[in-house]
Amino acid sequence: MASGPRYSVPFRRRREGRTDYRSRRELLRSRLPRLVVRLSNRNTIVQVIEYRPEGDHVLASATTLELAGLGWDKPTGNLPGAYLAGLLAGTRAQGRLPDGAILDLGLLPPVPGSKVFAALKGVLDAGVKVPHGTEVLPPDERLRGTHVGPGIPELVQKVATTISGGKVTVGGSPKGAGKKPAPKAPDGPAAPSLEEQLSKRKTKS
Repeated sequence: MASGPRYSVPFRRRREGRTDYRSRRELLRSRLPRLVVRLSNRNTIVQVIEYRPEGDHVLASATTLELAGLGWDKPTGNLPGAYLAGLLAGTRAQGRLPDGAILDLGLLPPVPGSKVFAALKGVLDAGVKVPHGTEVLPPDERLRGTHVGPGIPELVQKVATTISGGKVTVGGSPKGAGKKPAPKAPDGPAAPSLEEQLSKRKTKS
């Protein structure tokens, strides 16, 4: 082990390869709660965590283990499972994140289309704002589970409907999102166009 007057022992979690403190510092500088996604072979854990001086505080949490109580009877270590866990966590976080959250990958590699970004898509569909690039999100058909087997897309939509109260269509936008408000009628006469103003000036001159 290295030694000497200028050597400092790294933090325990850094020595164990569990925390990248440099990345954590940059995330905390955003002053936004962190959307933490962690994976195992069979499960996905999604948490919304807020930093406090006394320690991290979990605002909302969900895992794929909870999906069994919502009608999901298929394996949980896949993209649809990660998506539904993200949707559940995002639904529970509604109202607590007025400014949104920032994605915390930890030591996970940012592979486009992976389970991490499937969970992110679920959180986004729940209405939580998270900065992201659309190119990293999995294709809609993989979120619906068409690659997993027959009957899976219908089951994914059924569980998503249970979680969101029917507000989310898997692989699409939340119902009501993206609709532009109807244009309001002007209170008075419309302002004259630039051409009309110029023609009036020529007439007066």
